[in-house]
Amino acid sequence: MKKSVSITDFMDAFTKMRPSNFTYEGLECLYNYLIDFERDTDTEIELDVIDLCCNYSEWDNLEEYKKSYSSINSIKDIKFATPIFIPIFKTDRFITQNH
Repeated sequence: MKKSVSITDFMDAFTKMRPSNFTYEGLECLYNYLIDFERDTDTEIELDVIDLCCNYSEWDNLEEYKKSYSSINSIKDIKFATPIFIPIFKTDRFITQNH
């Protein structure tokens, strides 16, 4: 039996289990990405906060990302290096799938 998860449910789950992994805006963008993925691929995703935190990271900007991945020089490089790049509305922040 599956339960649909609203954006409020999604954010509440992260607030309870991993409150510092993503910003509010980051969670909203990740939620929207996952909902679109489910719709586009006809695949249901289970809400597993720990798994999502292990598989996705939010970055403040390109410079922060470059500290972890020194071979990256641009956003274009990041998009090439990781299968998932999720920009966060009107900021320099973004989410990537961990590799």
